[in-house]
Amino acid sequence: MGEPLRIGMVGAGKISGAYLNTFERLENVRLTAVTDLDPSRAKAAADRVPGAQVVGSVADLVVRSDVDAVLNLTIPAVHAEVARVALAVGKHVYGEKPLTATREDADLLLAAAEADGLRIGCAPDTVLGTGVQTARKAVDDGLIGTPVAATAFMTTAGHERWHPDPEFYYRPGGGPLLDMGPYYISALIHLLGPVVKVTGASSRPRAERVIGSGPRAGQRFDVDVETHVTGVLQHASGALTTLVMSFDIHAARLPRIEVHGTEGSLSVPDPNNFDGDVELHRAAGEGWETLPVSAGYVGAGRGTGLSDMAAAIEEDRPHRASAEVARHVLDTMLTLLDSAQAGRTLYLNTSCARPDPVTR
Repeated sequence: MGEPLRIGMVGAGKISGAYLNTFERLENVRLTAVTDLDPSRAKAAADRVPGAQVVGSVADLVVRSDVDAVLNLTIPAVHAEVARVALAVGKHVYGEKPLTATREDADLLLAAAEADGLRIGCAPDTVLGTGVQTARKAVDDGLIGTPVAATAFMTTAGHERWHPDPEFYYRPGGGPLLDMGPYYISALIHLLGPVVKVTGASSRPRAERVIGSGPRAGQRFDVDVETHVTGVLQHASGALTTLVMSFDIHAARLPRIEVHGTEGSLSVPDPNNFDGDVELHRAAGEGWETLPVSAGYVGAGRGTGLSDMAAAIEEDRPHRASAEVARHVLDTMLTLLDSAQAGRTLYLNTSCARPDPVTR
């Protein structure tokens, strides 16, 4: 292994702690600089990593000689802006999901990166853990025969119950589909391949929400996005996925993801996590059996995708948590919302290859 990829982190909010936890055990990435709109948060993050420096602005961070790649942990509305600044000065980018808020911004970023030979990676990297990867191997090994259908459900009453500053979840770029959909749709792409067309429906039952925790508890704020989205995705393979993403359901007993084939069914663990039991019910079986872990990065955490990108740069291979997959995920979600508004089935304008599996 060569020298670690040196990382400048933009944004030191809640999710940054998970990345810092993972960095502690990764050898091929090293945090060197941190910036945040709140200097105290930047300092708290930098203090966790020996040698990491607090930087005053994004512009100052991206031009540092000890930054090879920018980790973009800002809110969705500025993902594209931060990535553009980093790419413009020749830095690789790895960002939180979604890749951008619009297709146009995503296309511009990919074009800029390709022109300059730079990498863009994007969460979620949960799909690289043992949960989804073991499930993928089961599908690829034919344990359920030919995949026919899948279901994917994410239901909650809304993030304002626990997040002290939840407004951005209900602004453009947010909502249950763009917030949580990337975990589920990325997993479905690993399992079943890209999506070719969608049929959607959506609703916004409440015009405002109430903050439920923290110093602003009780404050009301407006809702600007659809908060319950449902639809059918048709994959290039012919498999059909039924999808429900909701901030309007208080309790449910729905599975996270199930994949059903001609020879059996597969229960996939929560794609918001890296691991979990994968269960198989064979057509001739009498019940569910737990499959042994057979693929995926063991002990993975937030930032594993960035580590995979660093390894891919060194090995001159495609990285798995790629911008191409993230752009297709974004296009799938936005087309689903467009379909809901139009009241008809719509075809996607993008596709992507299934990323290479993580073998053991």
